[in-house]
Amino acid sequence: MDIEKLIQEEFSRNIGLLSQDEQKRLLNARVAVAGAGGVGGLHILTLARLGIGSFNIADPDTFEAVNINRQFGASISTFGKNKAEIFFQMVRDINPHADVTVFTEGVNEDNVESFLNNVDIFIDGIDFFEIDTRRLIFKRAREKEIYAITAAPIGFGATLQVFSPRGMTFDEYFGITDDIDYIHKVAAFASGLTPHPYHIRYMDISKVSLKQKTGPALSLACTLAASLVATEVVKILTGKGTIKSVPHYLQIDLLRGKYKEGYVLMGGKNPLQRLKRWLILKKACSTIK
Repeated sequence: MDIEKLIQEEFSRNIGLLSQDEQKRLLNARVAVAGAGGVGGLHILTLARLGIGSFNIADPDTFEAVNINRQFGASISTFGKNKAEIFFQMVRDINPHADVTVFTEGVNEDNVESFLNNVDIFIDGIDFFEIDTRRLIFKRAREKEIYAITAAPIGFGATLQVFSPRGMTFDEYFGITDDIDYIHKVAAFASGLTPHPYHIRYMDISKVSLKQKTGPALSLACTLAASLVATEVVKILTGKGTIKSVPHYLQIDLLRGKYKEGYVLMGGKNPLQRLKRWLILKKACSTIK
């Protein structure tokens, strides 16, 4: 890869907001993205246009019609095709010199080591309901001293949590343990993602199904989440700005005009978070259908 030429030709308009040296750091970085759907796909494309030079992309799923409303890799021509492979081609169309490795089987215990090999940052684009896969990757990323970022599209907004390899763990922040059942894990994850559930005021909870693992999501929320993640990636790789890792969080709701930078004292052990989990569980019981 001729980095000087890439900066001069493809990424010259980044210069001025990024320095030449900072752009080189991005081009020399490898980012692993698990999930290439609504948020994951936009994370990949946004970072590719920022100039991230190498990617590991994992997703076992294929595109279908229901993905059209929010997944930027979904189109008539991609229906039935593996999501990771589609984004391999999209990244290479942006930067033909990009080094892209795909994991069409997704991430599991057998390949998580390969997925995180030589990676600078892990980005969570996994389906909301896939808690155990998410825990597996976050745990291994921490063990390998890799920053991990999650940003969820929630209603007309998004949330952001950054996990430093030296800070609070995924399980500590969300209050998840091996001995709780699946529904309790989902409730804990939801309460940690959205310390302020602004979206509940306008969201139709009947459209959420734990049994089918589905819920409403908008493209604009995915776009916002991708912008939040890309900014943190730049911070981590270049040293620009301040990184606020969990229990700090950022939450935005554009419909209600809400912007909140907060701190969840004690993470998942916080009494208010425990109460929120209980309320979510109460609501969740009506979605098992």
